[in-house]
Amino acid sequence: MLLTAPLPTQRVALVIQYLGTHFHGWQRQPNHRTVQEEIETTIESVLGHPVRIHAAGRTDTGVHAAAQVAHFDAPAKIPAHRWADILNSRLPDDILIRASAAVSPTWHARFSAIWRRYRYTLYTDPCPNLFIRPFTWHYYYEPLDEFLIQAALTPLVGRHHLAAFHRAGSKRPHSWVEVQVAECQRQGSFLSIEIQASGFLYGMMRLLVGLLVQVGRGVRSPLHFTEIWKAQHRDQVKYAAPPQGLCLLRVGYPEFPFPPEVWFDTLPTFVFPSLPERLPIT
Repeated sequence: MLLTAPLPTQRVALVIQYLGTHFHGWQRQPNHRTVQEEIETTIESVLGHPVRIHAAGRTDTGVHAAAQVAHFDAPAKIPAHRWADILNSRLPDDILIRASAAVSPTWHARFSAIWRRYRYTLYTDPCPNLFIRPFTWHYYYEPLDEFLIQAALTPLVGRHHLAAFHRAGSKRPHSWVEVQVAECQRQGSFLSIEIQASGFLYGMMRLLVGLLVQVGRGVRSPLHFTEIWKAQHRDQVKYAAPPQGLCLLRVGYPEFPFPPEVWFDTLPTFVFPSLPERLPIT
């Protein structure tokens, strides 16, 4: 019997964007449409055999990604940089591969990452807007004070036990998180909350924003907010912000084969220009 040598393989890294609206999250699940399944099925249609893809993080149902990172192993007969074009020609319209590149066989999209950054966007104008509705929480019921929210966020920076923002059902054995950045900014009617951390707990960002909205309304003080998570009072964190305002902004690595323009800030910032004092007559 003539034995043939196995084809050499390579590890391919991807920077991925997706609109989470019609996905049941990243992770493959029976009887649900997921981002992982769509991409794996597409790669399989090219190679003719199943392939497992590993992501930097598992976004929840309805959550978007501006620069998710993932990797898979494939025969080296296809150059790594070609995978972006190949997959984009076959993937559905709500997934886009920004770029692809070869990485070391020991590089891992999840375990090599040193931080992840999420942005949550709220739209506070009383007038609804169809074109931003898929990407924001339209919160117009009461004014939100961004300075109070920032005061509540500042003590989060550091390594803390954040069980108060940990949804049930997670397999993670602990709730320790190293928060590196916690910022709130307002641009007109848009208020954004960005958190950068070594990792995120299951449901953490949406629970965090749900409680921060109470701070912005003046229902809770920044000090009370801090007391809740320091004392791990999960029972006082009752409301999760809706998923459409949340986006995985980017992922950080010590070694990354992609230039900043591919992954650093690919989520557009919503800004409405100020209206003139008098509109022109037409």
